[in-house]
Amino acid sequence: MNKYPVKIRKKDSNTLEIEWNNGDITDFPIKLLRDECPCVNCKGEAVIFDKYIPIKSPFKAAGFYEIDKIVPVGNYAIQIIWKDGHDTGIYSWEVLRHIEEKLKSNNQ
Repeated sequence: MNKYPVKIRKKDSNTLEIEWNNGDITDFPIKLLRDECPCVNCKGEAVIFDKYIPIKSPFKAAGFYEIDKIVPVGNYAIQIIWKDGHDTGIYSWEVLRHIEEKLKSNNQ
């Protein structure tokens, strides 16, 4: 069975809570979600023999770690729109499960 969210809510200003179809509940630190944004501008991409690696700015704009809204993308992902205007990250269920695993491994 594929694990997918049945409920997503902002628990507080620092946490996004996801309830999964198997009954698990994961509290995602909002800072981690932003730092793990899967878009090309944040993570880069590889095309054939060429690679784009974005330059990380030490400057964080106002609202960088604040969620403005969350929009469903089909039945496979969410798009998080951040208060600094960043809106190109599509967090598929697979990406969220990967971030969840990273979170679990960091807590051990």
